[in-house]
Amino acid sequence: MEKSLWIEGLSDAVGFVGGALAGFWIGRLLGLDIFSAGYGNASIAGIALVGVGGGLGLQLARRWQKSRQTHQKNGKD
Repeated sequence: MEKSLWIEGLSDAVGFVGGALAGFWIGRLLGLDIFSAGYGNASIAGIALVGVGGGLGLQLARRWQKSRQTHQKNGKD
């Protein structure tokens, strides 16, 4: 039980950070700089991409966890 909670927390963190970084780099490719001076439209759009990327990464991590649990219950581990 303790090991599965540790894996769940770690995969959530990796999924969120990985997704946020992907959103950051997609924003950079589109010319959206979240670190520009002030809060212009481009900066806010870049910040939104980072948030959306983090959320999507977290959801992917949770789907991975769910499929892993399903495989363990079915004896496919």
